[in-house]
Amino acid sequence: MSITSVRLQPEVEQGLEAMAASQERSKSWLINQALKEYIERQAQERTRWQETLTAMDSVAKGQVVSGEAVHAWLESWGREDEQSPPQVGQ
Repeated sequence: MSITSVRLQPEVEQGLEAMAASQERSKSWLINQALKEYIERQAQERTRWQETLTAMDSVAKGQVVSGEAVHAWLESWGREDEQSPPQVGQ
């Protein structure tokens, strides 16, 4: 494991110390957990943004499914004649 120095604002340091004590964890463990969660969230944000751009490109190209087709599919859920998901152009 590598070592990285970080300067913390006094109020952040106080909160970190209090949390570490209440959870019986080290400050290092808490910082690692927080950074891990932050990095994962940022990766999810990048993925969502890329999916949004892809979806916008599809719409611009007319590759869409009509709202009526989606509603008909959803209304068929749980019935014996349940429909397959609608495809582009429906």
